[in-house]
Amino acid sequence: MIFLVGCETTKIGDINRDSGRYAGIPSPGKPRISFGVLNEGAFEVDDGTGRIWVLSEGFGVPGKGAHVTVTGRVQSGVTFAGRSFGTVLRETQSQH
Repeated sequence: MIFLVGCETTKIGDINRDSGRYAGIPSPGKPRISFGVLNEGAFEVDDGTGRIWVLSEGFGVPGKGAHVTVTGRVQSGVTFAGRSFGTVLRETQSQH
């Protein structure tokens, strides 16, 4: 898991319950499903409290089972690569 000094992390379950409240707060978890090409893609993260899809444009996707902390903007109703997603994190910082 990546630790960010001085940064607060948020549980995915909290984001899913009140997505309008969270923006730019890192969320830790493990990638479960991913797809991508040429440094763009999407991956689903599970932190034990819930799951959320992360859209990664320019940062690539982590390998399955890796530990990541994702920082991004919470958005709803997003379409990416022909797939529709409910609530997502649009990644704004690399998880590496």
